[in-house]
Formats: sequence, structure tokens, C-alpha cells
Amino acid sequence: MAGIYIHVPFCQSRCAYCDFYSTTLLTHRAMYVDTLCRELRHRLPELQGQKIETIYFGGGTPSTLTIDELSKILRCIKESATLNNSINQEITLEANPDDLKDEYVQGLLTLPINRISLGIQSFHNPTLRLVGRRHTAQEAIDAVLRLQQAGLTNISIDLIYGLPGETIDDWSYSLDQAISLGVKHISAYHLTYEEGTRLWRMKELGLAQPIDEEQSVLSFELLREKLLSAGYEHYEISNFAQPDYHSRHNSSYWQGTPYIGIGPGAHSYDGHTRRWNLSDLTAYLATPHGEDVPHEEEHLTEDEHYDERIITELRTSQGIDLNKLLTDLGERYHSYCLQCAAPYIHRGQLIHTHDNHLHLTPESILISDAVMRDLLW
Repeated sequence: MAGIYIHVPFCQSRCAYCDFYSTTLLTHRAMYVDTLCRELRHRLPELQGQKIETIYFGGGTPSTLTIDELSKILRCIKESATLNNSINQEITLEANPDDLKDEYVQGLLTLPINRISLGIQSFHNPTLRLVGRRHTAQEAIDAVLRLQQAGLTNISIDLIYGLPGETIDDWSYSLDQAISLGVKHISAYHLTYEEGTRLWRMKELGLAQPIDEEQSVLSFELLREKLLSAGYEHYEISNFAQPDYHSRHNSSYWQGTPYIGIGPGAHSYDGHTRRWNLSDLTAYLATPHGEDVPHEEEHLTEDEHYDERIITELRTSQGIDLNKLLTDLGERYHSYCLQCAAPYIHRGQLIHTHDNHLHLTPESILISDAVMRDLLW
């Protein structure tokens, strides 16, 4: 099985915290879709006939594309790839709440898209305004209800904690609101001040103050407490889902499943090589017919394969599959991993299970970066 990631770089405006590749040049959408379809036809043979299990439209803001444009891309995939047309197939569209008007939602019902990921970030209006989100808390609620009423009930929402000016009470309210909506999946990320973003510049000027470590820990503990009590499973450091609603596409990244990334700035992985298209829409659109789009790539060494497995698998509740590590990479890496993990196992910060998996405890998630660093080659 394999996946397809499609990067849609368009945004109506840039959020203050975002460092993903995006552009506000929405007039280039039609040319982008045409070039995207050419890249799809050119590159799908890389999957060597593997069935496509997941398709993910990320961004940017994929909901800036019209229903016709989305339909054209999906039709191109159907004509060029082998799809796994089972109940397990997952096709996700990232969307902004303010794009999901009645007409657009009705249009989505004509497409095979069966999962919506909403970038809500907060249900606190002053915080939304500060970070440049275009929607209000009520518009986010209305978007979720509109999707559910239309029958699109497999909904994930993104939340961010540690936003400037946000109190523990504000964060608690956002979590309560998310739970009350009954969404199937919640991704919750701690704010990072990425260099070059508007929020980073605000911090440098003293206009935005990062939260302290105590509030950061309290926010994470509150996140786990509320979502676990509401029946969500904490299956990856930043991801919670109701049973049977884990993100199949994102899970494939953590399991090392091959996927191709289409569009400017998109990444790909075939099990041996990582490739990334250049984050340059102008260069992307200028790609001559029949040629590959501008990109770079790297071939992973065995040491790098080992490191990637540590970083991806240890993020999940299942943890590192030591049996598979031994089979795939050999005794050298298996022994090294256990040797490095031993102090953490002794302190109860890593669990070595009876079925030979190594995973973080709930408490050690807060020091996961340090644990991973000590297990790297």
C-alpha cells in the first residue's frame, strides 16, 4: 500500500505562526492544477503499481481550490493510479472554517473525499485575531456542524496551545468546545516560534511572550486529562482520536509506508530515498511538459534509516517495534537501541513490552525529544 500527499500552497492570507510554504497568489490556481496533474502522471509509476490507500490534500489551504479543481485532481489520480477501493481508503482535505459555506460543503459531497481536517487552532476570539486567523470561534463551530449535518462526520480539528496571551482557562475552554462538538480526531500542537514568521518577529520586538515551562506542562496535562476522559485515544504525541478514527495517512508516515508528494514543497519517501520538491511556485509552474518538476533528494544510509525509525516510531503509542528493527536492520542496531534505552527503562520512562516494543510512558512524553536524542545513532 502507498499514499499520495498533495501540497496546495495557496492561502487567502498568512497566519502569524506559519512557516509552511504558501502563497497568496490565488490567480495561479488553474495553472497549478494543470501542472500538478502533469506531475502526477509523470511520477505515479514510482509507486510500481502499489495500491493507493490514502490521499491527503495539505497546505497552505486546500479549501481555496474550487470543487471543480479538486475534482480534476482526483480524476487524474483515478485515471493514473491503482486505488484501493475498500472501506479503508482515506481521502483527507485540509480546510479553513470560513471556506466551508453551504454550497462548498454540498460540492464536497460529489467528491470521494471522506475526511475533513479543520484548522481551528483556538475557540478564543482574541487569540484568533492575534495570530491572524480569518474565522471566529462561532464560524468554526458552524463549519463543524454544517459538515456533520451534511453527513461528513469524519472530522479532525487542529488546536494550538501556548499561543501568546492564552491562559489555562482559555485552553481549557477550547478543549471543552472541541469535545462538545464530537469530532472524531483532534491534533494538538504546542506553539513554536519559527524564525522568519510574523509571530517570531513579534516575539523579538517584545510584542508576544512565550508561555513559561510550568504553563506548558499544565497545558499538556490538561489536554491528556480532558481528551482521555472523553474517550479519545492518545495514539501519537500530538494526536488523539476516537476508536477506529486514527489518521491512516499520517500513521503511514510514522510506519515508513511509501508515499509520493505532489506540488511545490511536497516531500516523498519510497523506503530508501527522500525527495522534496522545491518550495517555489514560479519554478514549479515553469516545468516543461514531459520533465520532472524541480526537486532535490537524498539516499538514506542504514544509520539514517535507524535514526528515522527512532524519531517516527517512538512518537506513537505503539512505539518502536524491536522485532522489525532486528529483521530490517540487524543485531547491531537492535542491540544499540536497547543499550541506549536501558537507563530510561530502569527509571520507568520507557516501557519494554512483552511483545518486544519500546514506548514512552505518559510522563516521559514531555521529555520525548531528549529520549529520542539519546537513542539516535
